[in-house]
Amino acid sequence: MRKLIYPVIVLALVACYYLWETKSNEAISDQNLQEEINLKSDGDRTSELTRNDFLPKSDNQIIHHKSYSLSYNEYHEQADWTVHVLKKSDMTSANYSRPYFEIDNMVSTGAATWRNYKNSGYDKGHLVPAADRKGSKEHHDETFLTSNISPQNHDFNAGLWNRLEQKVRYYAQQHGSLYVVTGPVLKKGLKSIGSEHVSVPEQYYKILYRDGKDGPNLLAFLMDNEPSNKAIYNYITSVDTIESLTGIDFFYQLPDDIESKLEQERSSKGW
Repeated sequence: MRKLIYPVIVLALVACYYLWETKSNEAISDQNLQEEINLKSDGDRTSELTRNDFLPKSDNQIIHHKSYSLSYNEYHEQADWTVHVLKKSDMTSANYSRPYFEIDNMVSTGAATWRNYKNSGYDKGHLVPAADRKGSKEHHDETFLTSNISPQNHDFNAGLWNRLEQKVRYYAQQHGSLYVVTGPVLKKGLKSIGSEHVSVPEQYYKILYRDGKDGPNLLAFLMDNEPSNKAIYNYITSVDTIESLTGIDFFYQLPDDIESKLEQERSSKGW
């Protein structure tokens, strides 16, 4: 009988620790988002965007880090969307050293390890770019969590995708704060890599929102996970198209008439 008691006690302690850690991480996540919301009401910051303004819907775990949020899809072992607000103050000339990739301990089901990518032939492609988070070293370094990466073709990652990321920073310099939603198009039947079967997406999307003089503006891109020398403007699409492919409801917080109009647009006019 005593031989059975000790394993039961150990299992009970492990379960208690897991529940405590989960609750603790949830509290940290909520606090991270609340701190950003609180900044919005400080002084002359009332007009600034926050991540909380347009968080997409999700059936998966949503995690709020210090400077970006994500929805972690356990089946595909990666985020199905990330969200961050890009401001001029985020784009500094700071030259932070590149840290090692770390497992995101806030993912309750366990985030995939970077080892899945080793010898896979795919890059650890950032969803939230490190260059978008140079406002502080802490914000820069947290983009190297494995929940913020997805398997990308190297020439795509270093080429077309990189050009899009640079263009987004240009838009932020020109227009001020941007609300940026990024993610892979995840579906069943995708190729996978590593022992944890990280899905290899065939497409990636990026959606930009800003408040303009004539009202809100949306600009969406959808790109194949393969090299291309085409201009990024060839990949402009509608938010409706991305919603159809992903099943994710974006910008539902907008009034219905504005949301419907903006999500049908396929133009970079005004950007």
